[in-house]
Amino acid sequence: MSNATEYTPPKVWSWDQQNGGRFANINRPIAGATHDKALPVGRHPLQLYSLATPNGVKVTVMLEELLALGHRGAEYDAWLININDGDQFGSGFVAANPNSKIPALIDHSGATPVRVFESGAILMYLAEKFGAFLPTAGAARAECLSWLFWQMGSAPFLGGGFGHFYAYAPAKFEYPINRYAMEVKRQLDVLDRQLAGHRFLTGDDYTIADMAVWPWYGALAKGQLYDAGEFLAVHEYKHVLRWADEIAARPAVQRGRKVNRTWGEPSSQLHERHDAGDFDTCTQDKLAPPARDAS
Repeated sequence: MSNATEYTPPKVWSWDQQNGGRFANINRPIAGATHDKALPVGRHPLQLYSLATPNGVKVTVMLEELLALGHRGAEYDAWLININDGDQFGSGFVAANPNSKIPALIDHSGATPVRVFESGAILMYLAEKFGAFLPTAGAARAECLSWLFWQMGSAPFLGGGFGHFYAYAPAKFEYPINRYAMEVKRQLDVLDRQLAGHRFLTGDDYTIADMAVWPWYGALAKGQLYDAGEFLAVHEYKHVLRWADEIAARPAVQRGRKVNRTWGEPSSQLHERHDAGDFDTCTQDKLAPPARDAS
């Protein structure tokens, strides 16, 4: 192991605002709004406030899949929340999600608007609202929810752990990178063993469990997350790769991953989505400064 300056924690921790790496300007140890800014509201009942990080992609994929099934009530407006600019700390967004993390959904279809935050909760809410992509009872429902919550519990090790220390930390140290790389490879092995005997995570049916896991681990397996494919030897996980490719080929997935995306090829970006026809108007003149994080 390489030598590193040993750190002795102080008796009482204090916040060093300059010691946060790439995202120091948006990380802080307190919650709440930093400025007044109302959220825009479009014409559809479902209003999504998000960015096309893996957690945001889960929800836009779900909405596009629902629309593909013919659920017209799933029409939605997707508003861009640029986390690099601190949009998540505006008063309107904090009212929608007191945790100030994307995505947040507000459902205006009833007499009283319903807010839903945390990507897994949004997936479950939409699945139950429209009766799709979530088994209704028994072992199948338990299996689906188990994999959904597996993802919610596992992804912080991938994003906030491995991704931070490997890609974003102001300095790289062997111990945290090795510690989290080991855990991420263990998680990939968990998935690979499950997918060895199943077409999708819970069996033959595509569910919200797949929609939750794919933007994180599917992207990782395809070398699209943290540029870490070679480092993690993702080619070893053949069943994950097969599953990732099958999901990526779905038209609704291809649409969903474009929504609220502000980086990459112009044809892969749709900064805001207010109508299905918006997918036909991704042009160079709609580009904005990149905003990217693995939230």
